[in-house]
Amino acid sequence: MSALDDVCVLDLTRVLGGPYCTMLLADMGADVVKIEPPGGDFVRDTPPFHEDDDSFGGYFQSINRGKRSLELDFTDEGDRADFLSLVETADVVVENYRAGTMEKFDLEYERLAERNPRLVYAAMRGFGDPRTGSSPKQNEPAFDLVAQALGGIMHHTGQPDGPPTKVGFGVGDIFTGVLHAVNILAALHYRHRTGVGQFVDTAMYDAMISLGERAVYQHSYTDETPTRQGNSHPTLFPYNAFEATDGYVVIAALTDRHWQNLCDRMDRPEWGLEYSTAADRLEHRERLGAGIDEWVGSQSVESVLDALNGAVPCGPVQDVTDVYDCEHTHRREMLVEATLPETDETVTIAGTPIKMAKTPPTPGDRAPLLDEHRDELLERDEIPRSSQRDGDSGRVGVTDGSSQDD
Repeated sequence: MSALDDVCVLDLTRVLGGPYCTMLLADMGADVVKIEPPGGDFVRDTPPFHEDDDSFGGYFQSINRGKRSLELDFTDEGDRADFLSLVETADVVVENYRAGTMEKFDLEYERLAERNPRLVYAAMRGFGDPRTGSSPKQNEPAFDLVAQALGGIMHHTGQPDGPPTKVGFGVGDIFTGVLHAVNILAALHYRHRTGVGQFVDTAMYDAMISLGERAVYQHSYTDETPTRQGNSHPTLFPYNAFEATDGYVVIAALTDRHWQNLCDRMDRPEWGLEYSTAADRLEHRERLGAGIDEWVGSQSVESVLDALNGAVPCGPVQDVTDVYDCEHTHRREMLVEATLPETDETVTIAGTPIKMAKTPPTPGDRAPLLDEHRDELLERDEIPRSSQRDGDSGRVGVTDGSSQDD
């Protein structure tokens, strides 16, 4: 038994944030049906491709595992009818179009809810939906870069004398996708209690403001506009990356005990006495930081870690090859193998960070080929019957679905 094996998700999302959200649901056991427009999710054609199989690229493989695929053209009356038939027995519909797009096909939340009042309709947009709160930007398109820029993330990322810099990975998409999964699960819990579905909405811009919560309260408390500080922290010290002879080490000696231990390891016991409080250390951060720089810079990464591990929070700055080699990564099953459609070869993708003792998530196998599951999905008897419930209690009944889609 998996945690969500009684949940059927119809996934209309594309690119990254929406598919990541539905992949998390699939990992936890939901049957995710990836409903794709003619030609499919355009991320299918994004490189890199495996030398022995060009069915789809690594981008698509990484975030669409464990899903089933159905290609539908919403401009076609018959395809809309097929979609509505699936809605009748689904638990969740997820889409990440601009506000008003589904209305063009007469497939908006209100119409779907008429067919299935228990439906949770989850919209993930750049600037939200009028149903939950209007925005003057609601009709504008948005991607990760735009969300990071508007939400203040780029303003806070990078070196003090450098330009605004986006976070290297798509946090505008990924963080919003994670919040969207939380939103969906909360709505399913409400339905479990009441028997009634609802419309839920997660906006990328909103998510980035939430992610940058520190800047919000700092501005309120100080009336100042925080800006880039590189790898340091505005109110904590030492909390930074320091360069060794062969790489970088991060040190986060935030408590008095950690600071004392760091001073002892650096053979600077007098600093432990002279700068015994966090306020003292913050006030004299330039002098102390120069001393830590000098100590770390005279040694290898391994030597610094050997001196500090167990006494001071620290770690090496790793690249992905280091992650592949890390024992933690393998023990926690954070690298998993996915097959390729046209070859016996496998590729490695990130595992699931969600761990459960009784219902452990299981990352599904490879991403689906476009329209791969048409026959099984449009055989009405094989569609998960999520509408078959346990009396009037509002409990969700078990479906026969085993795969998911974002």
